[in-house]
Amino acid sequence: MKTVTLNDGTAIPAFGLGTWKSPKDAVYEAVKTALKVGYQHVDAAWIYQNEQEVGRGIGEAIGSGVINREDLFVTSKLWNSFHAPEDVEKGCKETLTALGLDYVDLYLMHWPVAFKPGTLGPKPEDLVPLSEIPFSATYEAMLALKEKGLVKSAGVSNFSVSKLKKLIEETGVVPAMNQVELHPYNPQNELLAYCRAQGIGVTAYSPLGSGDRPESMKLKDEPPLLENETVNAIAAEEGISPAQLLIAWAMDRGTVVIPKSTNAGRIAENFSAASHSLSERARTSLDNIDIQYRYVSPDSWFISGVTYEGESFWD
Repeated sequence: MKTVTLNDGTAIPAFGLGTWKSPKDAVYEAVKTALKVGYQHVDAAWIYQNEQEVGRGIGEAIGSGVINREDLFVTSKLWNSFHAPEDVEKGCKETLTALGLDYVDLYLMHWPVAFKPGTLGPKPEDLVPLSEIPFSATYEAMLALKEKGLVKSAGVSNFSVSKLKKLIEETGVVPAMNQVELHPYNPQNELLAYCRAQGIGVTAYSPLGSGDRPESMKLKDEPPLLENETVNAIAAEEGISPAQLLIAWAMDRGTVVIPKSTNAGRIAENFSAASHSLSERARTSLDNIDIQYRYVSPDSWFISGVTYEGESFWD
């Protein structure tokens, strides 16, 4: 499996299994299936509310000799309600307990926004001002987890260029990873270029367009990426499925990609895409798709409106 070397020297498998939106009764089998197929990277998060089942799958795979712990890369994320520095370790330990692990290989700050303790999906009044809990303070507490052996590498998720700059300026530390929504409708070229220049790894989530999101998180008439004419035409030319094409495109850009599936056939199909070499025509065609759309938006999820302390959430 191709790997991406992070700025702290850690090698992360460039392909992994995403677990967001995976039901508890299905993700356990999905993890076991993926590890049997050959996956070496599982991406999880406290807020997905399925880490215990993900951990069961991991534990059984390790126990049965399918994979050794040292050969498995596990990513998880600190939820927004644990941003107070004194709560960071608690959030991490809840994840470790659920996963049944002594450490995670990569721990990310899930969003650059703090919620009041105990909040899952808050109302606007549940947001905590950055003046009270700056994300730099949260990140410094996350770095302390490395010293305690609870995490191997630390990074962030859903950070814009300006927020990355602010984090680096205030902490003096360049995060190892930034996990963001990336696909041909949301290629984030400026962000990707900045991360490359700074030595920040990039993980692409929702690489297939996240069409299986709950209806409450969708806006009207959103364009389904897997039905895009260019994607389907180029996939046919390449002799692969549209989903495989999108995975190959993400890996071709040097990003880590974590497609989610609980279907055994698609889990195997996605894995095979990791070894597909993209043609120049395919690369150019997908790069030039002239549709801009972000599927995972705070405006349709946990924040009423896309401003936070007077700024666009994505600035």
